[in-house]
Amino acid sequence: MPNYEEFYKNAKVIFKDRIYNDYLRCYALGIDASCYNYTPKIVIIAHNEKEIQEVIRLANIYKTPIGFRAAGTSLSGQSSCDGVLVIIRFAFKKIAVSKNGDEINLGCGVVGINANENLKILKKKIGPDPATINTALIGGIVANNSSGMCCGVKDNSYKTLKSIRVILNDGTILDTADALSVANFRITHKKLLIEIAAIRDEINADKELKELIIKKYKIKNTTGYSINSFVDFSDEIDILAHLFVGSEGTLGFISEARLKTIDDLEYKACALLFFNDIIDAANTIQEFAKLDYISSAEIMDYECLKAVSVCEELKDLLKDVKDGNTCVLIQTESDKEDILDKNVKTIKDISKLAYKSYFSKNESEYSLWWKVRKAVFPIVTGQRKEGTTVITEDICFKIEDLADGIKSIQALFKEFNFEGSIVGHALAGNIHFIITPNLNDAVEYENFSNLVKKMAQTMVDFKGSIKAEHGTGRMVAPFVEVEWGKKAYEINKRVKNIFDSENIFNPDVIICDDLEIYKKNIQEPTKIDDKLNMCMACGFCERFCPSNEFSLSPRQRIAVLREMQRLSGSKDEQDIKNLNDIKKNYEFFVNKSCAACGVCSIACPLGIDFSIFNLDYRKLNPNAISKVLNNFAYKNHESALKTAKMSLKIANMFDNVKLDESLKKFKLPQSRKYLPKANDYAFKGNMKIDNVIYFTSCLNKAFKPNDKMHDKRSIQEVFESLCKKAGIGVIYPPNDLCCGKAYEDYTDIQEKNNAKLKQFLSEQKYPVVLDHTACSSKVIKTHKDYEVYDLSEYLLKFVAPRLKITKINEDIGLYVMCAAKKIGLEKTLKELASICTNGRVLIDIDTYCCGFAGYKGFLMPKLNECATKGFKRFYNSFQAKRGFSTSSTCEVGLSDATNMSWQHIAYLLDECSE
Repeated sequence: MPNYEEFYKNAKVIFKDRIYNDYLRCYALGIDASCYNYTPKIVIIAHNEKEIQEVIRLANIYKTPIGFRAAGTSLSGQSSCDGVLVIIRFAFKKIAVSKNGDEINLGCGVVGINANENLKILKKKIGPDPATINTALIGGIVANNSSGMCCGVKDNSYKTLKSIRVILNDGTILDTADALSVANFRITHKKLLIEIAAIRDEINADKELKELIIKKYKIKNTTGYSINSFVDFSDEIDILAHLFVGSEGTLGFISEARLKTIDDLEYKACALLFFNDIIDAANTIQEFAKLDYISSAEIMDYECLKAVSVCEELKDLLKDVKDGNTCVLIQTESDKEDILDKNVKTIKDISKLAYKSYFSKNESEYSLWWKVRKAVFPIVTGQRKEGTTVITEDICFKIEDLADGIKSIQALFKEFNFEGSIVGHALAGNIHFIITPNLNDAVEYENFSNLVKKMAQTMVDFKGSIKAEHGTGRMVAPFVEVEWGKKAYEINKRVKNIFDSENIFNPDVIICDDLEIYKKNIQEPTKIDDKLNMCMACGFCERFCPSNEFSLSPRQRIAVLREMQRLSGSKDEQDIKNLNDIKKNYEFFVNKSCAACGVCSIACPLGIDFSIFNLDYRKLNPNAISKVLNNFAYKNHESALKTAKMSLKIANMFDNVKLDESLKKFKLPQSRKYLPKANDYAFKGNMKIDNVIYFTSCLNKAFKPNDKMHDKRSIQEVFESLCKKAGIGVIYPPNDLCCGKAYEDYTDIQEKNNAKLKQFLSEQKYPVVLDHTACSSKVIKTHKDYEVYDLSEYLLKFVAPRLKITKINEDIGLYVMCAAKKIGLEKTLKELASICTNGRVLIDIDTYCCGFAGYKGFLMPKLNECATKGFKRFYNSFQAKRGFSTSSTCEVGLSDATNMSWQHIAYLLDECSE
């Protein structure tokens, strides 16, 4: 029997504050994108291979099952876990590109899109291109044998694997790219390799079995283990390496993978084709499949089109779509534009059955089409009826059977009374279907159960795959033998036994004796806040959430709210205990540690913004002390500003002094290495023919740069300098004016301030500019009818054109803060930077919010430190000595993280202009 208590006691010594057994965190961190609900007993955040070895050692001693979690975007339950869950997404970030770019060595914690970003300059990319590539990690991509939209079978994880680094059940590390590691392994694990060789020889001696394996892997297939490795390779090490591809954490831990890259061809074109029905579309796709220059044909049925038509930018495109219509998105690529044009002409000729067609070589246009395709799943599921559960299946037909195969799936929908959606990578014969049954209803539960069973048999009849690319997981584990037959299934069981005879690694995934496992432990739909109900836990938000490593992510917070709601109606003693545990920890994990930045809405395909819910909660539950302080600040603006400056002067006396641990419990503000100094600059407004109202923020009235900063002047001095060069007069508004950002938690104060600000803006005849993007964003969104600019936009549009600019020859960092992204300033900042430097403009695409979150950077610095870990890693890999942004508070945290000066981009423009 598993002994979790002893495991935890011993593991706590190793992992300290990175191991949890409280119910709130175990439940929240146990959530993945599947329909399943498994709560781990223990959760561990692992940082390196040595720690993984320790987890495996303890798991063997105490017989505790372990599961490994990458990004948790898996849809089939393979990353669900009710034992010890080991999370690796915050580490294992190694990226090493070979000199010519033909290979890339990747840690399991690298996000797929980051691998491609590192290859972009070489016009290369990794082969797998799952729809989740912006979120999915290499560990999951390899462990699921991901393929995707354009790679088909030819360039999937299995076909592009060059070598792998794994940790086995006995803690041994094998790196198949390291000759010494392999040589030692051949000695120490001779018995294991003999067993692999025995299976290889049996399969190759069995003509019927060998032919079955070859045929089944001509199309996409992730049902069971990659037993094609016994046919494709003769060397036992090569076989072992490829068995780990698609093994879903059931054979051991994948630490690194070296992948062959493929060419990212320069010229691309897409076609968006509309057909009267899905059969016309399928028949046309069969013709496309004969052309080797078509990389993708994505099919979307009427239910999908109806769902995505809510997107504003697609309404005109989809306005005439009728019931039964189907859309196909085609992509073709070439290294020569004239060949691309010729290929597009052929595609047009083949597309005669389409009643409407669009063709484009414009990336901004076809990127929108791809964005919609990638968002189909979350959008369709987000529109599900209340009380229903999302079930998605992932099947593959031979291309010649595609039309008949789709008909058979539609017949299953009809037979079991479901309104299903069909979408997928039809060029490979691979389609996904989505149903949303109410599993609390006995009839619908039985219909769901029978549909999955009959679907499995249907795929066997078509000689297709029950799972094409989402992995076997728990959803299809009971049907592996159905698809493969007894003989091949026994091979799968032997593979599991060779590597994990004690069933420690991810039990019930791929190999499972429980034939009912696919319909057990399914999440119970629970209604919560209307703003959050649509969330289906895809996890797209997690990569960008600043509190992701510090506490929880938006999907996890939403999961906690749902669980609280579910438990609140229970009389069960354990449920009551779990609910109390959540309530005890709720305030920190769900409320206080949320930066309320709203970047989750940018990453979420449904635009869900947890910050709106959180801000509403804070308004209903105001902190008494902060309410008094905010009332004082509003009524005594000048005094509050003087107090803030005095506080800075006192804090500067303790600059770089770390707070004693015993004092931290008092939640005192903490000094930072780049803490600003008190601003003593006397504002010098002046009138000219052209003027601007310079609404400098409260923070920037109080702050001037720390002595470590590149430029020691206040932002007001810099802006006045720029306006003087440009011949623009600067007018300062009354000193008691505030954007209202500080009063967001207090409705009554907010309303008074908005009225006051509206009155001021209505009286202005000149444009108004704000110098802190959090503030400008607030005013621009609240007072849309007035001419209000963020300082960066004003500089680019009205100041820079009047200046003589001499570019510096220097690489610089650029950070587009969360508020700037939300009001669309990214392009503006990039243009400003590019007119100021001949060097590279370096942007960390992973940091959407630095987590400074106004005052939180002083009261809760750990949030900022965790949010900028990747930021620090990114800039440490370059030679840049300084960076630029548009937020004085963010810049404190960014400077602390990177140990280099970060200042408003106005400083850069002033430096290189006259």
